[in-house]
Amino acid sequence: MRTTAHHPDPSFATTLAHGLGLLQCFRVGSPMLSNKELAERTGLSKATISRLTYTLLARGLLTYDAHLRRYQLGPTALSLGYPLLASLRVRQIARPLMKELADYANGSVSLGIRDRINMVYIETSRGHEAAAFRPDIGASLPIMDSAIGRAWLAQAVAIDCERVLAEIRAQRPAEHTRNVQIVERARKDLAEKGYCVSHGEWQQDVHAIAVPMHTPVDGEILVFNCGVLTSRLKSKTIEDKLGKRLIDMVKQVDAAVFPRHL
Repeated sequence: MRTTAHHPDPSFATTLAHGLGLLQCFRVGSPMLSNKELAERTGLSKATISRLTYTLLARGLLTYDAHLRRYQLGPTALSLGYPLLASLRVRQIARPLMKELADYANGSVSLGIRDRINMVYIETSRGHEAAAFRPDIGASLPIMDSAIGRAWLAQAVAIDCERVLAEIRAQRPAEHTRNVQIVERARKDLAEKGYCVSHGEWQQDVHAIAVPMHTPVDGEILVFNCGVLTSRLKSKTIEDKLGKRLIDMVKQVDAAVFPRHL
């Protein structure tokens, strides 16, 4: 995640932004990184990286493997997200319903929230043991390629949608280019069918369907999705098998979280 050298707002804490950008370099496919790799990913000098890693190590946000000479996220990084997860009561309410649907689908049912130009899972339930398809809490999905992201775009107000699309166009132009008509299609699907879909655009062997909650939670649009390996759909499409069931599940969650709104 490359950082910018300057920010137009004088109140912007550049050093803090650089430190956070460094932490965001660690991903599922690259959990351990060297100073050199961090410098390449952020665009920061090696001297700056050394200062940042030293500080983050001291604060418990990173740990260091002296044998491999690489850093990885520390336990403190995990604890930072817990207050947010604990405050989202919808997770506890939805969990048994998600498990029931995941078992029926022989797939995965997840709940996601937007994180800038991605959707991140805050709860997930699996009805399978496929090693290659194990989404979990904290997993991040691209907005335009995924069913869960498309459902967010379809539900979002125009100004929020346009702002997110502008960020995607600037940071991930290829994703934006291959999905130029996706917002219109997602809104049409949500209006006519009640859900949005992804037929392998994010993961080739996974089809997914997604439904946003009717009412925002703490101002955020939360979205449920269900993903199934194509090999397990057999003769049915994911829409035929799970469309109505996912819609009904989300209605149940909405009614439990916001009983006066429905």
